[in-house]
Amino acid sequence: MIKIRPSPTADTRTCDFAKVSKDTLYESSLQHIGDVRAGLAFFASRLAAAGAVHDYDKLAAIDHFHADFRTGFKETGWWDNHRQVNRHHLTEADGVPADVNLIDVLDFITDCVMAGMARSGSVRPLTISHEVLQRAFENTATLLAANVEVVACTEPCCVWERRPDGSDAPVPAPPASGTRESGGET
Repeated sequence: MIKIRPSPTADTRTCDFAKVSKDTLYESSLQHIGDVRAGLAFFASRLAAAGAVHDYDKLAAIDHFHADFRTGFKETGWWDNHRQVNRHHLTEADGVPADVNLIDVLDFITDCVMAGMARSGSVRPLTISHEVLQRAFENTATLLAANVEVVACTEPCCVWERRPDGSDAPVPAPPASGTRESGGET
């Protein structure tokens, strides 16, 4: 779960912008940048996870894969199952999961490009339906929102602060008072 803090002063739609100081706007902007970095790190971890399991059934079911491969896929038992256990066969109706997301789209693109380049030295034209792409877009926003929690300023979460050299760095938020880590009573 990504924990972020409220930041109503970083957007003219959520605050009385005439009363926001430059320092407050700077701090709110720094916080927003850190929040976006945390969201992108979430997606990076999801991409890494997709890569870790990509086409795992080719190895786990090598006998079945090889048997169907040897028929030129006239026998399709392995292929039919492959589309069900992998999320990236987005041009096949039964290969599009209900919760398709942009991680799946990137897995699909990567699969096609890497296979094309390695096997023939070129990439075939790629297409995906607008409906699948729109659903993936919406589901990705839903996925991220479901993994974000806005916590009170006393909750530990990651904040960003300006270093003396002018760079920004993540700094763990101090533990809430009264916890063992803060030296307070438990």
